[in-house]
Amino acid sequence: MKTEFRNATADDCALILEFIKGLAEYEKMSDDVVATEDLLREWIFEKQKAEVIFALEDGREIGFALFFHNFSTFVGRAGIYLEDLFVLPEYRKRGHGKALILELARIANERKCGRMEWSCLDWNQPSIDFYLSLGAKPMNEWTTYRLSGDALYRYGGKE
Repeated sequence: MKTEFRNATADDCALILEFIKGLAEYEKMSDDVVATEDLLREWIFEKQKAEVIFALEDGREIGFALFFHNFSTFVGRAGIYLEDLFVLPEYRKRGHGKALILELARIANERKCGRMEWSCLDWNQPSIDFYLSLGAKPMNEWTTYRLSGDALYRYGGKE
C-alpha cells in the first residue's frame, strides 16, 4: 500500500493533538501531555517553530511526524530533528512509519540539510530495531539533558 502525505494546516490542531496523545499513551507518558490545540496553533502555525506531515491511507490520516530545524556547527548546516513519529496501531506493519521517515529524509535532502536526528526511549525495542534497519546509528556517546519546569523558570525567569 502506497502511503500518501499532506502538510498539516492550522485547522488540523485537534488531529495533531490526538496523535500526540496516542504517542504519549504508547510511551506511557499520558500524564505529561499539557499541549492544547491553542498552544499547537500558536507554536506550530503562528510562530512557525515546527512542521507536521500526515501519512494517509485511503485518504485518512493514520500517522504523523512533527519536526523542526536544528543546526550543526560541525556540519555548518541546518538539520531536521524529528520530535514525534506515530502511526495508529491498526495501521502499523504496513510501511507507513518507514514512509514517513523516507519522506522526512527527502525533505531534508531537498532543503540541503546536513542530517536528520531523533531520540528513542531505551525500552522501545521495536522502534530501535526499525531505526537500525534503516541504517540509523545510535549516538551512544551522547546523553540528552533537559532543563524544564521549575529549574528552567529558576534560571530563565518565569513568563
